[in-house]
Amino acid sequence: MTEQQQFDLIVIGGGSGGVRAARISAGHGARVAICEESRMGGTCVIRGCVPKKLLVYASHFAEDFEASQGFGWQLENPQFSWPALIANKDREIDRLNQVYHRLLDNAGVTTFMGRGVLLDANRVQVGDQVLHGKRILIATGGRPFTPAFPGSELAISSDEAFHLEKLPRRIVVAGGGYIAVEFAGIFNGMGSDVILAYRGDKILRGFDDDLRDQLEHEMQAKGIKIQHHSEITALQRNADGTLAVTYKDGSECQADQVMFATGRQPYTWDLGLDQAGIETDAKGAIPVDADSRTCQPHIFAVGDVTNRINLTPVAIREGHAFADTEFGNMPRQADHALVPSAVFSQPPIGTVGYTEQQAKDKFGRLRVYQSSFRAMKHTLTDIQEKTFMKMIVDDASNVVVGLHIIGVDAAEIVQGFAVAVKAGLTKDHFDATVGIHPTSGEELVTLRDFRLVE
Repeated sequence: MTEQQQFDLIVIGGGSGGVRAARISAGHGARVAICEESRMGGTCVIRGCVPKKLLVYASHFAEDFEASQGFGWQLENPQFSWPALIANKDREIDRLNQVYHRLLDNAGVTTFMGRGVLLDANRVQVGDQVLHGKRILIATGGRPFTPAFPGSELAISSDEAFHLEKLPRRIVVAGGGYIAVEFAGIFNGMGSDVILAYRGDKILRGFDDDLRDQLEHEMQAKGIKIQHHSEITALQRNADGTLAVTYKDGSECQADQVMFATGRQPYTWDLGLDQAGIETDAKGAIPVDADSRTCQPHIFAVGDVTNRINLTPVAIREGHAFADTEFGNMPRQADHALVPSAVFSQPPIGTVGYTEQQAKDKFGRLRVYQSSFRAMKHTLTDIQEKTFMKMIVDDASNVVVGLHIIGVDAAEIVQGFAVAVKAGLTKDHFDATVGIHPTSGEELVTLRDFRLVE
């Protein structure tokens, strides 16, 4: 091994949280190293949000081409090429990977390509090099989880889905969370026959129940077969290369691909945590305090590896707050309250604040405003998809504590209104705001009818 190199901070993991922490720390004058075993950008940029959103865009065109006839367009025999889409997606990911490298280089961060492994509480080994850090930040993110069963090695995860050589004609997606419903929509939109197999009774656990019901209805209307209380127990390769799928109830089906989207787990194995005295919880996550500090006072962790709120913008906030606190003489903590999020299902979901059940448990008496309508975009088409909006108001304070939308541009709409919810604005503030017409978003400032929840 080479002689130890000395740094003020060693970041293990080149995802969004780790890169932000490294850049800001270096900007504050710290000598920073970052190590990454795969590619800079992490899950979001390389195998998550960014390529997934590109595939979501691609999957909308078949419906858009059909809908365009209502607006006077005639498109003859449009053709789709999965290999062309994947190649174009790969070029964009390559570009973003290089952008991250340039950002780190310009900030003066020393980059080591390889898995960083803790040798003790201050030393990190990367390949044959040993680095010594006064502080260490762990930002290794998470990895897809696939349960073990006969033939489970034949299934793919979302990671492999981005690199399939051809579009599967039939695919079973196992899971009911946001990754599962997003990929079900992607493959369905591109023409695959899709089964969504979920062991629960309603998809999108943790989201507002009305959104969950509405999404199930719309997905089924688009041709996705949703199987509740359905658990895959075996996969077997057929002679023609397809897969025989066996479920817990003994039923079977045939598929070209089976994709598991049954959750992710913190990527903490083979990291040397024991040697550094770092504890993990039952799920493998690293417990941290509000300053992202582990049980070792000079070792920190941010992002999905902590299993707090597993969203890229949250990891970025955590990494930035860490850097400002430790190296910028600007102590602050990442705020995990009222974080907006989106599901790029079809139709998409945008949400911020409490679900109806959460709000009832916390505040008691509520006023719930709801609206369901056909978006203007669909009125000249045969598409019957409905937009659904729900506003939850604490009756005692009149503060809007939850906002949930499913429909066209839901995420874009909620991003703006999330500022109002975060600011603690009341229903009166919404009512006093003039809507922009004609938009779907104007519905949120014209809601008048409500039901009382006690």
